[in-house]
Amino acid sequence: MLTITLHRNRPNGKAVTGTIAFLLMDKFGDRQEYKFPTLENADFIIPAGTYPVERTWSPRFKKFLPLIEDVPDREGIRIHRGSIPGHSKGCVLLDLAGMSLIDILFNQLESKEENAQIEIIDPDARAD
Repeated sequence: MLTITLHRNRPNGKAVTGTIAFLLMDKFGDRQEYKFPTLENADFIIPAGTYPVERTWSPRFKKFLPLIEDVPDREGIRIHRGSIPGHSKGCVLLDLAGMSLIDILFNQLESKEENAQIEIIDPDARAD
């Protein structure tokens, strides 16, 4: 099981920034850690915790995107590209580079039939 980690910062208005981190296999078979900035909408924030993540077809975006599953009182929550809190109604937003590499991550996972989960950590739950 591969764990994607999302460390959140404190909200700034409706914007909740953070950092998503995950390991990718390089061409030599070694895992390298990659980190990218994230953005969420404070009005629709996902509770901190650990959730399974799967890449599934998004009818809205018409492509395969990561889906955070088992979020209380919500249907699956997407990880997708976006740059303002208004782009998110619970989704985790990444920039183009982050989305490109998370796509590679899921290609690697599928080739090994490995699963993924995301651990979401709020700022008060970690030592700064």
